[in-house]
Amino acid sequence: MNKWDKVMNDVEIFEGKTFQDLTKDIYSNAKNKKLQLDLLIQEVHGLINGIEDVALIGPVIKELMDVSVKNDEHLVKLASVLQRIIAKSQAVDEDSFGLSDSEKEELIETLQETATDLQKESDKIQKIKEEKGFMSN
Repeated sequence: MNKWDKVMNDVEIFEGKTFQDLTKDIYSNAKNKKLQLDLLIQEVHGLINGIEDVALIGPVIKELMDVSVKNDEHLVKLASVLQRIIAKSQAVDEDSFGLSDSEKEELIETLQETATDLQKESDKIQKIKEEKGFMSN
């Protein structure tokens, strides 16, 4: 591991969470979601008795998969933004992170959009769960 990799991995992005932890979470989340979707499909498969059931269940599974992909994309975007911040902060003074005002605004806007999109997707998943009775807690 070179010096850059060590710096990237050790930077704490918020309390108790390093950049390396975030990248591991992204990987683990993708892996776990695939497993959960596979299990859901297996469970639902036994409940399908005809084409009407497929027409009802298919769109729900598709929506869950789409939301899962979008969530992963948002996490990767977040990691990319953080990587830029960390890289710039290593090059210049930590207070400014070495970013111009326009770069700071762009990063803040990207983070806000990502947070908003994640909340929308989370709300959408919750609505699907409630409407279809899937994976109720």
